[in-house]
Amino acid sequence: MAFFLGLSSLFGVLWLVGWLVPTTGLHDSHNAARVAAAMMFLFVGISHFTKPEAMQYMVPKWLPVPSLLVYLSGALEVLFGLGLLFPATQQLSAWGLLVLLVLVFPANLHVAINNLPPPGGLPAKPWYVWSRLAFQPLYLAWVWYAALG
Repeated sequence: MAFFLGLSSLFGVLWLVGWLVPTTGLHDSHNAARVAAAMMFLFVGISHFTKPEAMQYMVPKWLPVPSLLVYLSGALEVLFGLGLLFPATQQLSAWGLLVLLVLVFPANLHVAINNLPPPGGLPAKPWYVWSRLAFQPLYLAWVWYAALG
């Protein structure tokens, strides 16, 4: 949910900037959505390196080497997030993010099933951890719209 709030807030600011400064191209909702997604995936990806322990607990026990998976997913978020910013890599990066979002779903499910606190000190209330799962399809749709639609 926090990711969605960041994503939608950035989109709103970027889109507004696009209308105030039309030469940026951000008045096009696809462009504003793509840049917002790039910024959020960069931010979250970098956080995998600055506070990896804050995400390792999310990795289900049946997966090996949680620290490596956190670093790997963070690196891919940074790589694909940056890739959204360049026309030559935009589509490949969008597909990479779509696959990554599907692959990290078990971690979010693990958090909900075990009623673990989400990263960032957010509440470990059942309504919150389960509601986070509902946002996953929205992120998939956002990336699709922003970079492939």
